[in-house]
Amino acid sequence: MYILGISAFYHDSAACLIFNGEIIAAAQEERFTRKKHDDSFPVNAIQYCVAEANITASEIGYVVFYEKPLVKFERLVETYLAFVPHGFRSFRLAMSLWMEGKLFQKSLLINGLCSAFESRINWKEKLRFSEHHLSHAASAFFPSPFERAAVLTLDGVGEWTTTSLAIGHGNQLNIIKEIHFPHSLGLLYSSFTYYLGFKVNSGEYKMMGLAPYGMPRYTRLIKDKLITICEDGSFHLNMRYFNYCAGLTMTNRRFHHLFGGSPRQPESPITQREMDIAASIQKVTEEIIVKLARSIALETGERNLCLAGGVALNSVANGVILREKIFDNVWIQPAAGDAGGALGAALAYWHIHHQGERSCASALHDHMQGSYLGPAYSDQVIEQTLNKRGARYDKLTSDELINQIARLLTEGNVIGWMQGRMEFGPRALGARSIIADPRASAMQKKLNLKIKFRESFRPFAPSVLREHMTDWFMCDIDSPYMLLVDHINTDKQYKVHDSESEGIEKLNFARSAIPAVTHVDYSARIQTVHQDTNPKYYALIKRFYELTDCPVLVNTSFNIRGEPIVCTPEDAFRCFMGTEMDVLVIGNYLLVKEQQDTSLNNNYVNRYELD
Repeated sequence: MYILGISAFYHDSAACLIFNGEIIAAAQEERFTRKKHDDSFPVNAIQYCVAEANITASEIGYVVFYEKPLVKFERLVETYLAFVPHGFRSFRLAMSLWMEGKLFQKSLLINGLCSAFESRINWKEKLRFSEHHLSHAASAFFPSPFERAAVLTLDGVGEWTTTSLAIGHGNQLNIIKEIHFPHSLGLLYSSFTYYLGFKVNSGEYKMMGLAPYGMPRYTRLIKDKLITICEDGSFHLNMRYFNYCAGLTMTNRRFHHLFGGSPRQPESPITQREMDIAASIQKVTEEIIVKLARSIALETGERNLCLAGGVALNSVANGVILREKIFDNVWIQPAAGDAGGALGAALAYWHIHHQGERSCASALHDHMQGSYLGPAYSDQVIEQTLNKRGARYDKLTSDELINQIARLLTEGNVIGWMQGRMEFGPRALGARSIIADPRASAMQKKLNLKIKFRESFRPFAPSVLREHMTDWFMCDIDSPYMLLVDHINTDKQYKVHDSESEGIEKLNFARSAIPAVTHVDYSARIQTVHQDTNPKYYALIKRFYELTDCPVLVNTSFNIRGEPIVCTPEDAFRCFMGTEMDVLVIGNYLLVKEQQDTSLNNNYVNRYELD
């Protein structure tokens, strides 16, 4: 049975196709439309999934939407009634959106499916609806390597739920506890994201990266005024300081007065105050998640934990859970946000409603296939694209390519690396990556300012050969999806006397033998690379190791600020020509920037709008 899962109409729309519980394909709509966090009906992602499976639309047994729109609408109305007469303007705007289409999402979905396939299939009979947090929980448990596990989901809000605890066993998944809106760890974190001048639902990464530059001076204030945290990790927000229930902003004047001023204006200078606030809310978030994890372990007796929901992308907090050794094993869905809801909706219907069987491959291997679930492109398509754009390139054998790229990396070149199937989820994992030598002390600044066109404070991740993990990092656990943060080994650290430095000035000091991926607190968001899931990327890092005695590469997503990760060869070539990237690799095709027609630069440079 083929089941199509869909998430849409909020942010990060996506589609996923499974066959008898096996994941065939999954992708976010933004990768095709080039609109970051695209929330529209994922027509392109759906068409890709069906094409990848090489089936017709009529072979799809069911289509499952990741949440229940009418229950969400019920929350909106009840929230307004609870805050009346405040928030009428917000309610009026929300109502107009719902009355123009969101309230009739069933019709929108059916119409979207009809237009995607131009067929007369009776989609109404095939359409089903999951629950938002059940979709998250299913995306976390069913692809995991565990026969049984506790499943924790945390995000902004689904229909009503903001946090849930479930128990998964075999093909069963039962939610046993929930925390409801407006009390939300995700919305608390997003409120601070808004206050610090970043975009909600995308700038949370920035705040997490900013936190190590600060001191958690506001932790006590947050816990005294904004949130009550119980010993079991459950929490209650003081809504007097928040505006997201009834207003058009996340925070209100009481909140601003509490922290000494209005929200930071986007793109304005970041001060030590913002860094300290970021450090403080990160600390509180970690405390809540650790307390939740401890109480779950105690209450359920489970030794495995699965995580999903947008808050599960907080890799720093995930690292704390591991270091505290609360569970024997932790597995995090790589597409933990709403995009992953499409996968969870399909899996929930297959396993729970259809009673489809589930097998665990082993204690070490999950069913996500490395999260390489997006489209790949043939040599014919690659050549046609490059020829059409007037590109100058060489086609090499795989061995020639690995040897040449490893050498170019040792010479300080920044390389766009596009190979095989695109990643599903927000992280680039060696299929749509920009890679570089982590030993170069100036590489972090170069990548941020000249390649990514983003804030200088943001860190980069290391890709490390799994067998060399403990030689360089303090943990010894698989982290294939770049969702865990831990520290550089002390023997690789450099002692830095920067106690008098503040904020961004701390970037001026190399802190380890791999400074380009070492954050100011000696931490790194680690990706372990395995030969069986990405043999070509593994071979490249191994060859680099043979040349340098360093089994690590800088890995950042192949995109610039404000744009989604590249999908097609056209996307890759455009990004390559619009930045100061030195080399582009697509499959076995090698392009060197200095060999390209310089007039092509005028077509691509400065085409990107900053967010």
